[in-house]
Amino acid sequence: MSNTHPQTIDCTGLYQRAESDRIAPSLYYDPALFEAELENIFYKTWIWVAHESELPNPGDFRTTTIGRQPVIVVRDRSGQVRVLQNRCRHRGATVCEKQKGNAKGFTCPYHSWSYALDGTLRALPYGDGYEGVVDKSELPLASLRVGIYNGLIFASFNQNVEPLDDFLGGAKPWIDLFMKQGAGYPVKTNGEHKFKFKGNWKIQLENTTDLYHFPVVHKSWLKSIDEETEKIITSFMTSDQAFCRALGNGHSLAVLMPELVDLDQDDGAPLPERFKPLIEQLSSKHSPEAVRRIVRSLLGVGFNLNLFPNLALSMAFFRVLRPISAEETEIRHVALGMDGGPEEANRERLRIHEHFQGPFGFGSPDDAEAWERVQRGSYAGPDLPILVNRGLNRETTAPNGEKTAHSTDETGMREAYAKWREMMAAAESGAAGEKA
Repeated sequence: MSNTHPQTIDCTGLYQRAESDRIAPSLYYDPALFEAELENIFYKTWIWVAHESELPNPGDFRTTTIGRQPVIVVRDRSGQVRVLQNRCRHRGATVCEKQKGNAKGFTCPYHSWSYALDGTLRALPYGDGYEGVVDKSELPLASLRVGIYNGLIFASFNQNVEPLDDFLGGAKPWIDLFMKQGAGYPVKTNGEHKFKFKGNWKIQLENTTDLYHFPVVHKSWLKSIDEETEKIITSFMTSDQAFCRALGNGHSLAVLMPELVDLDQDDGAPLPERFKPLIEQLSSKHSPEAVRRIVRSLLGVGFNLNLFPNLALSMAFFRVLRPISAEETEIRHVALGMDGGPEEANRERLRIHEHFQGPFGFGSPDDAEAWERVQRGSYAGPDLPILVNRGLNRETTAPNGEKTAHSTDETGMREAYAKWREMMAAAESGAAGEKA
């Protein structure tokens, strides 16, 4: 029995709307194509659902949604992370509505069927009505396949999905580098906010490694920061060390600040003047080496990493997308901190996060406005393609197949659409085989 959305989607010809250097505007608004994406991408591959720091103890859980399907991410009594469909096996009600917490199990509020943390059906009231009818062992909460890499928890409805290590492939070394921003402490989530924008999920997917837009869209943010920080952030426009790279399987990378790519490698450059008061605070409790490591990590790492299809590791935070409809997407911005690290440094990280990504920050509203204008504009000239061809003239291919171009080029977008096209074409091929 399939755990995916039961609707049968005709994928014929849909994947042909995305070419190697351009896409059809209908990719942003066609409801039939959106349904096919849910079925053949979000219900078929690995989707990021949580970070291990959110589930430190047995019974800790958080709820989330994959496509339209609600799930529970929970650490069971044995310490194993499980991802369960948030749907009672009796009449289909959700068994948990809290965003996060700690529980001994989950009980349906409709008829009180109760489930253990591992999903097994523990009890149902007035059981005499089910004698000879129901075997509790056959009715657990449905489980998804789970994979974890460096604290990132992924899940898939597809029990035959490729191993997570294979799926992440060339992105793994960059995930490892991203997690070094704990400055010797484990990385932890440190609060989040979410918002919706009136636009297709792929518009946001494109944005994470699109550095071309940064000095244009984020002028207001650049005016709000000191000159020293502005020079550090915008150096990618002229640096020959900054680049964009396709990592395979739809994943991509944009390096903004090469000097902060590996935070274990300290070039000895002076610490930013803006952090002088914090440096003085930290110096009373930490060694000079530890202070440098902590302060250098405040801006996160020097790159954005896009993990197809729903997670961005963006310098110092997680950006998570959830497709709601062809024309609406939910975004979660998850702040990061040092688990066990100095609170004054974690507060500074949070202030930096709020300044750009927060609900009253400068960056997120400007991004959302740009995304919505792309959505509205896509209706003008439906036969005019949307271009993702910047940098084709200077893109190089390494022996391992990874393509690299200038930091402002659209190599990352082309990689995402190559994976999109592969998955949608596979769905069409599979459907054709079934009909034959």
